[in-house]
Amino acid sequence: MRVVLQRVSRAVVRVEGKTIAEIGKGFLILVGVKAGDTEKDAESLAEKCFGLRVFEDGEGKMNLALSDVRGSVLVVSQFTLYGDCRKGRRPSFTDAAPPELGEKLYLHFVSRLRELGTSVQTGQFGAKMKVDLANDGPVTFVLDSEPKT
Repeated sequence: MRVVLQRVSRAVVRVEGKTIAEIGKGFLILVGVKAGDTEKDAESLAEKCFGLRVFEDGEGKMNLALSDVRGSVLVVSQFTLYGDCRKGRRPSFTDAAPPELGEKLYLHFVSRLRELGTSVQTGQFGAKMKVDLANDGPVTFVLDSEPKT
């Protein structure tokens, strides 16, 4: 699995012109699922995101976690995170999980974040969405699940 985590001051998702999710301070997390990923991958990445200390403390250092700042999370599925652009001009998505597995692990990732005590909003899996955000910093991290051995 791969996530792109952005520290935001606000984020909104719209589908067909209607707002379906909105948060203030927290994380916008884009989630891509790779063929062969497991529930363990979803759980470990959710726990990693939850515990990341990327919010500034009183001295301006990234030292606080999501729970310390009472932040929220907006999670959006994005299979294009596994788009391979190395050959030609059209991305290949052969590494991306099929939609059934992608949705299952996306929902498992969301569920684990909620279990950890985080307020979580979501996009709509498989829908064409408009995502509007204010990246705070900007601060953006790309996290991958552990390689399979």
